[in-house]
Amino acid sequence: MKKVDEMDDGNKNKFEVIQEEGIVCNAVEDQGKSCREQLPALVEAILDSCREGSETMTHVESELLPSKEEIKKLVRIMLEIVYPGYYGDKQVDRASLPYYIGEKASELLERLSLQTERAIRHECRRTKRSCTHCVEMGRVTALEFLKSLPRVRELAASDVRAAYRGDPAAKSFDEIVFCYPGLFAVTVYRLAHVLHGQGVPLLPRIMSEYAHAETGIDIHPGANIDEEFFIDHGSGVVIGETTHIGKRVTLYQGVTLGALSFAKDESGELVRGNKRHPTIEDEVVIYSGATILGGNTVVGKGCVIGGNVWLTRSVPPGTTVTMSSPDLVLRQRKE
Repeated sequence: MKKVDEMDDGNKNKFEVIQEEGIVCNAVEDQGKSCREQLPALVEAILDSCREGSETMTHVESELLPSKEEIKKLVRIMLEIVYPGYYGDKQVDRASLPYYIGEKASELLERLSLQTERAIRHECRRTKRSCTHCVEMGRVTALEFLKSLPRVRELAASDVRAAYRGDPAAKSFDEIVFCYPGLFAVTVYRLAHVLHGQGVPLLPRIMSEYAHAETGIDIHPGANIDEEFFIDHGSGVVIGETTHIGKRVTLYQGVTLGALSFAKDESGELVRGNKRHPTIEDEVVIYSGATILGGNTVVGKGCVIGGNVWLTRSVPPGTTVTMSSPDLVLRQRKE
């Protein structure tokens, strides 16, 4: 009898557990129902915020915008053309190279045409201009972009050589193309700069901010950067829109080439398009943490700007600029 009673007690305990789980399940279901019942009011509150901020944060009753995800794919295709064999999972040899480049160029033409068309149409609507040739302009712009790629490849090759020449840790060109975030950011900048020069809205900034997010290197597509440009390490580098950089310039991490101040017009709005950022002439080296500001600031050819320097005035060619050595305080640790 004792064993039977023990079995009955065991079954009873299991039944009680099932009952408790049922109570918990009902409570969870009731809670979920209560949450869903609050959704209509929450949706209405979000809609109200959309109506109130329609000019700045809502894009409805208008044409499709360029797709950020699609532009990331476009950057990938561009890199596959600039560096054949380094990106993608297809083996490329001399025999297959014409077919490979042809396939990528055709894909790029179609996809870039569409995104450019959307960007141009959006800009026309935004500025309240008539837009009658968006499709044609998108295709022509994409074709002109493709024509620029041989020159972009020349500049990218010079950047690879500059990185190899400037970094003793680099073992090969392959390592630089595969591994160096500075090269990735500069190559994306060079591609975005072409579109910026063509007057394409939105796309160049989306491309450069994609590289910024990936590498921590912020290069505005409007900046002008000559050949053999090397950013070592790279994190925290900022290069403003109206910066001019000459040949064979090297930057280290944390360098800022920025604006000293922002001019305003009579209505208090920022003046846009004026020269706000410095000019860096040929063969300049700028070490980590240096900040160089101002549209009238010119760093002459062959200068060396030391780490953490704050510079707001021009420097003649061949000058070395450093900060005064700080006083170090050394204390013996107590055991």
